[in-house]
Amino acid sequence: MSQQREEQPEGDLRNTGMSLKHDREWDYELDRIVEEVQEREAKTVGLQFPEGLKRRGPGVADDLRKTLPDDVSVMISGQPCYGACDLDTYMMKRTDVFVHFGHSPMKDSDKIIYVPLFSNVDVFPIMDQAIDEQLSKPEEDPDVGLVTTAQHMNKFEEMCDYLEDEGYTVHTARGDERLTHEGQVLGCNYASADIDADQVLYVGGGKFHPLGLAMEHREKHVVIADPVNNAVTVADAEQFLKERYASVHKAMDAERWGVIFCTKIGQGRWEKAQEIVDNNENAYMLTMDEITPDRLLNFGMDAYVNTGCPRITTDDGPQFHAPMLTPGEYEIAIGEKPLDELEFDTFHGTW
Repeated sequence: MSQQREEQPEGDLRNTGMSLKHDREWDYELDRIVEEVQEREAKTVGLQFPEGLKRRGPGVADDLRKTLPDDVSVMISGQPCYGACDLDTYMMKRTDVFVHFGHSPMKDSDKIIYVPLFSNVDVFPIMDQAIDEQLSKPEEDPDVGLVTTAQHMNKFEEMCDYLEDEGYTVHTARGDERLTHEGQVLGCNYASADIDADQVLYVGGGKFHPLGLAMEHREKHVVIADPVNNAVTVADAEQFLKERYASVHKAMDAERWGVIFCTKIGQGRWEKAQEIVDNNENAYMLTMDEITPDRLLNFGMDAYVNTGCPRITTDDGPQFHAPMLTPGEYEIAIGEKPLDELEFDTFHGTW
């Protein structure tokens, strides 16, 4: 390949996917946090971490306490956190400085300090593999779209240059206001893939993001270059569609519907939830922050419509005791839309 990378010593896992299984160093931007505390003359600091990094919270709090004045208290949010849409609003109201780690801003706010925690995994070897195994050769089809997650945005321009050095014409877009960066995708928003290319390279961990992308853009060949698990695959929406079709069919006989309005700040779709309840006398509005099978069990509904995060439906759907549908799937189940119009549920706009 055209770019040379410095080889790591044998056994050095810092820049490989295996590094995630070992201790890693993150830049928590403590100096910036301390500076904000000083400027605001803050007395309370709130820290919110995503689920996978909560165990790092006490260590970050200790480091801040060593630097901050003794009369400044530091608190750690114990609320679940799965994205920039999932802010601990209770803590926000009760702290002078609120720090949200692990995600990029979904909306500008003077109250919130976002610390993205960029990944240190080397993405270029897995991009090499994707070029060799799944992308069309530049002489056959030079156009390729590039998308990634917030954790790899620090390498995005280098990724573009890398593909261009290999002879590709790289297409990128920012998407809509829910997205902070050019080429960024979320688990609920793939607008950055609205580009003039038949093939899209997704660089990042996991299959949920590229699966949603493939569902929303079924005409595109979506290649997954996963530097975390060191694997190259193609996003195949067929199995996912079969699972969703099964849930919709099961819900077609439902008589009582629970319509869930999520009270999390970036996930509430009140108008959508209200519209469903207003037009179905057998539908009941249920409000909650955390949507789990145990919480729904006592309601005894025949089926549910989730107007909150679509990942609850797609990732956790099989765990619920009754069918859990997206708003679009609900329309199919009650006969307002044909089955072949089933599509992925996405969020647009902020709060």
